[in-house]
Amino acid sequence: MIKAILLDLDGTLLTDQKLISPKTKETLLRVQEDGVKVVLASGRPKRGIELFSDELRLHEFGGLIVSSNGACVTDARTNETLFEKTIRLEDASAILDHLSTFDVIPMINDETYMYVNDVFSGMLELNGKPFNIIEYESRGGRFQLREEPRLADAITFPVYKILVAGQPDYLQSHADSLAGPFTDRVTGMFTAAMYYEFTDLGIDKARALDHVFRERGIDREHVIAFGDGHNDRSIIEYAGIGVAMDNAVEDIKAIANEITLSNNHDGIATVLSRYLTT
Repeated sequence: MIKAILLDLDGTLLTDQKLISPKTKETLLRVQEDGVKVVLASGRPKRGIELFSDELRLHEFGGLIVSSNGACVTDARTNETLFEKTIRLEDASAILDHLSTFDVIPMINDETYMYVNDVFSGMLELNGKPFNIIEYESRGGRFQLREEPRLADAITFPVYKILVAGQPDYLQSHADSLAGPFTDRVTGMFTAAMYYEFTDLGIDKARALDHVFRERGIDREHVIAFGDGHNDRSIIEYAGIGVAMDNAVEDIKAIANEITLSNNHDGIATVLSRYLTT
């Protein structure tokens, strides 16, 4: 019996146009009416998830928002923080100063602003085309932008994660150097080819949810999870049924219980129609 559905956003719930398809939306609304909890679990900050939470009416059905790769869990109905783990101030400051020696674009955020060194230095070349990563992140999270020559000086708020963007080849070749001095204090991981992220040590989507689910009497064997990226490994392994999207990275497909259609072809609705709908 499925009691909870865990959904990554980008590449999973959302199409490539960053939309929830009508069929998938209809399915998720219907299963919530039957009492199944929907959980949106993303690397995005909470502000960048709320639009989709509202669209799926999680605030009406008591769903959950897992943001910043598991650093924070929020009750969508009450807006109560159920779990949070921030990066220690001294560690966040040291990481940000360390990142300034690399050809990368670090970003941090509070509730309103995304902080960067230079708002005009966000261009990457992805798939042979220019891509403004700072504009993409600020619009996706609905943040205003603020410049700070030394990002550590901007920290007057809880830091759930540090997002690092860069050219994929550069990040791959420098990943060990980026994380090396801090592996005993924080968790570093790729969340996409052009993203490397830091959270507090041991934080991932599943750890945060396990804490909340145990309090609510939801066993992991009654959970189904959908994901596509490296940062979805923990929820795919945690859930009783772990489902990889057809567009998922090979590492996620290899550990999933099954593989469904892609994020552009209603893969979530296709699986849920077998498990939860008649």
